[in-house]
Amino acid sequence: MVAAFEGWNDAADAASGTVDHLIEEWDAELLIELDPEDFYDFQVQRPEVGTSDRGERVITWPAPAIYHARPRRGDRDVLLLRAPEPNFRWKTFCSTVIGVAKLAGVTELVTLGALLADSPHTRPVPVSGSTSDPRLMERMSLTPSRYTGPVGITSVLNEMAAAEGIAAASLWAAVPHYLAEPPCPKATLALLGALEDAMGLPLPQGVLVEMAEAWQRGAEDLTSRDDEIAEYVEALENEQDTSELPEASGDAIAREFERYLRRRNVDPE
Repeated sequence: MVAAFEGWNDAADAASGTVDHLIEEWDAELLIELDPEDFYDFQVQRPEVGTSDRGERVITWPAPAIYHARPRRGDRDVLLLRAPEPNFRWKTFCSTVIGVAKLAGVTELVTLGALLADSPHTRPVPVSGSTSDPRLMERMSLTPSRYTGPVGITSVLNEMAAAEGIAAASLWAAVPHYLAEPPCPKATLALLGALEDAMGLPLPQGVLVEMAEAWQRGAEDLTSRDDEIAEYVEALENEQDTSELPEASGDAIAREFERYLRRRNVDPE
């Protein structure tokens, strides 16, 4: 299962954008929608009124949805969870999701998130990951989380899934805070790459590469017209270049090469 939530966990819609992308690319089918009545404050997560294909007015509620996908080049089915972060009853919500996952035979859960950070847009989007499962630590080269402080629904879902015997991991992209307006396809593409490494499965990029390139050009245009932002970005670049270890760059190159081989259906081993 791959899960992403709108709101606090989803800077620039990068995490939910990753799940949306996979739903579209894999032609995923809706498996179940949870009743939103118990989980949302509709003055915060307001329903929307629109028009159906038959021209009728329809109210759409902010319901959590779980989709079922069969990746074309994979040997496992994938459930995709997309939802606004609940306002109420987080424990009940997570128990319900985990119950569906267990009924479907899910053995691994990856939650996606995105946060605003002091990350220059001129560099690759950093993606950090964590897990408490020893198997995923080794396979995905992750470490236990050392974060302390307020958490979102992704942390609660991961903890409760692990308690139920589902191996759980979390991946987070760092979105440049001065370019926080959604969408950020560059961050979505970075999360997709990290998820590909986690799953060991080539994931379809679709139009994300072109969208990320267009986003990059827009960011460069913005900085070229604003001297203060340009100076700030330069300071972030210098700070990152000073703190970044050479072996970290080498690891990133190796991961990208493995992704290239995987997409060509070649075993990187």
